[in-house]
Amino acid sequence: YFLEINSKKAFSKPIKGLSNEEETLFFVGRSFFKIPWVEAPASTTARDGLGPLFSANTCKHCHPNNGAGIAINTDGSMGRSLLFRLSHKSSTSEPFTPSTLLDKMGFEPDSTYGAQLSKHGNQKVKAEGMPKISYERIQGQYLDGTSYELRKPTYSIENLGYGALDKETIVVARIGSALIGLGLLERISQKDILAHQDINDSDRDGISGKANYAYSPELNKTVLGRFTWKASATSIKHQSAAAAHNDMGLSNPLFPTHNCTDKQVECLKEAKKETKGFDLPAHRLSAIDFYLSHLAIPKQREPQQHIEGKKLFEKLNCTACHVPEFTTSDGIKIQPYSDLLLHDMGEALADGRTEFLANGREWRTSPMWGIGLYETVSGEANYLHDGRARNIEEAILWHGGEAEKSKNDFMALDKKSRQKVIEFLNSI
Repeated sequence: YFLEINSKKAFSKPIKGLSNEEETLFFVGRSFFKIPWVEAPASTTARDGLGPLFSANTCKHCHPNNGAGIAINTDGSMGRSLLFRLSHKSSTSEPFTPSTLLDKMGFEPDSTYGAQLSKHGNQKVKAEGMPKISYERIQGQYLDGTSYELRKPTYSIENLGYGALDKETIVVARIGSALIGLGLLERISQKDILAHQDINDSDRDGISGKANYAYSPELNKTVLGRFTWKASATSIKHQSAAAAHNDMGLSNPLFPTHNCTDKQVECLKEAKKETKGFDLPAHRLSAIDFYLSHLAIPKQREPQQHIEGKKLFEKLNCTACHVPEFTTSDGIKIQPYSDLLLHDMGEALADGRTEFLANGREWRTSPMWGIGLYETVSGEANYLHDGRARNIEEAILWHGGEAEKSKNDFMALDKKSRQKVIEFLNSI
């Protein structure tokens, strides 16, 4: 599962030991992940069905080389992997409970535009709008006088194609996350994940990890969430099917309708013209699932050189959320540096969006294996849910809430010690 590789393809290699049949399935899944989809009908019938509304025509737009997405390119243009999600802001800080899930989505979408803004439409369908982003520059200083700059994003939509958004609708941004290790995260037992849960902070360490429970369209019931920025996807297949539906407008067994709302008449008309069945049928969705489940993970680079940085990371109590190690249900020791739980990250990162049991201030702890290769793999590197952080240091400085003390303790370190922490994280 762990390979010594440090290149643009570091997140794209299969694990060792696959059988011939498994290798074939891996590369079939990769082809449907990488090759662009086209509007139906087309001669390429295996990959037609794009839209009628969509944001991307291939999975790799959001996950370049299976890496993390980019919010803003170096030339200032918006990255193709930055998506705008739409939902009604909760009237309170409390999330939905399993007994009151709205339409099995965990949030209430905009009545006209649905759950996600589509930047593109097929020939006879208007795009929903054009996302825009601007940044406020925030200057600050460490205790030793070293200066830093953060960028705070503001989001808006121009050229809305179907009228105004609901008054209650909020617009939030997401970039695609790195895709390595998903199969291993899926194989951590629920018991081991919940062992780190401490909703009421009973040990008084300031850390209150909480599991998210989301509706599984595979199982038709509410189960533990593990994936996405708020742990609202219950499996790799669930996450893949939702992305195919929301990002590319592909119907599939878990999301059988197209991403049109009742108010988008032309979209509904075009959707009805498709009669071949699912755009992404079960066997192809399963191939994508297999591909993503069997990507190898780069080994830590030069671990002996980063022992001091690792000790500082532990001393800062960052490992209370970024749990270094788990053992999967089939006995494989892994180092994801995540507990897969939700944590309150403070007001600066709050966006008001509820997803099942996750409230507007809570985020799943992101796994950090391979984080030092993000720029190598994706060509550029952005961090956090909306890509606002341009490097790992900025990502640390945005931490608040349960991580406020750890962030402040990091800021109190001397420059050499801070660099050792960052170098350690880059080596994971």
